[in-house]
Amino acid sequence: MAKPGKVQETLEYATARALLSMLGALPRPAALATGKAFGRMAYTFGGGLRRTGERNLELAFPLMDQPERERILRGCFRSLGRMLGEFSQFRRATKESLRDLVEYDPVGLAHLRAAEGTGRGVIFLTGHLGAWELLSFAWSALEYPINFLVRPIDNPRIEELIENIRTRFGNKPIDKKVAARAALRALKEGGTLGILADLNTQEREGVFVPFFNHPACTTSGVAWLALRTNALVIPTAAVWNEERQRFFFHGSPPVELVRTGDDKRDVEVNTARFTAAIEEMIRAYPDQWLWIHKRWRTRPQGEADLYGRK
Repeated sequence: MAKPGKVQETLEYATARALLSMLGALPRPAALATGKAFGRMAYTFGGGLRRTGERNLELAFPLMDQPERERILRGCFRSLGRMLGEFSQFRRATKESLRDLVEYDPVGLAHLRAAEGTGRGVIFLTGHLGAWELLSFAWSALEYPINFLVRPIDNPRIEELIENIRTRFGNKPIDKKVAARAALRALKEGGTLGILADLNTQEREGVFVPFFNHPACTTSGVAWLALRTNALVIPTAAVWNEERQRFFFHGSPPVELVRTGDDKRDVEVNTARFTAAIEEMIRAYPDQWLWIHKRWRTRPQGEADLYGRK
C-alpha cells in the first residue's frame, strides 16, 4: 500500500498535470479566459487570501479609499489567472508567437544592451509582478538563456513538470538552497541571473529594509552577489498592457551599488535600494502584484504581528 505522503504527492501531480494539459489544449484566448475565471473564483472563495490582500493594501496605501483597494485586489487575482493561462501555452509556444505576445521597453532595453557590452554579469531584479514566468521564458526564446534562482516546489513530481516547461528554451534553474557557488560562477563569467526578491524571508536569510514605509525582512542575497561580482542590477518585469493586449517588458536603469567599506552596512544599504526599485515598479502596476502574500510577516524583534495572529 502506498504511503499517505506518496498518495498525496501523486494526487497533487495528477491535478497539476491535468489542469495544465486541459488549459494547454485550448486556444490561447480560451486558456486566458479560463485562467481569469479561476482567478475570479479564487477571489470569491479564497477568504484567507483575500483578507491577506486587504490587509497588505491597508498597510501599503493607508490613505487609499476602499473601492480602489478592492479594484487593485481583484486585479491581482485576475493577473494570476492570466499568468496561469499563459503558462499553460508555453509547451507549444514558438519564437514567432512569443514575439507577437511581448514588446520591449526601448529605454530599458537600451540599458540592458549597454550592460551586456560591459562584459560584467547582469542580475535581472524582479518580483511577483505581472507574468514573471513569461519574463524569463520569453527572454530565453527571443534573446538568450539565463540562469534563475528558484525554490523547488515541495512536490518533486510537480517540480519536474514545471521545470521542464520553464527550461524549454535553455534556461538553467539554480536551487536557492545551494545557490551561492553556482550563482557566483555564472555572474563572474558574465552571465545573466534572474532573481525574484520581493517575498518575506526569515531573519537568518535577510535584512529589514523599508517597503511601502514598513520594515520588511528581505533577502540579502541579491546585494551579496552583486557586491562580490560587481554585477549590474537591472530592475525588470513583464506587465500586461490591456490597451495593446500584449505584455510589456519593463526595464529600469541599473541600480548603482553603494560601497561604504563596511560589508554588513553595504548589504543593508544595497538591499534597501533594490527593494525601493521593486516598490517603484509595483506602484506603477499595483493591480499586477502578489498582494495575497504576507510580505510583512517577519517582524523586527519586539514589533507586533501585522496579520492578527494571537
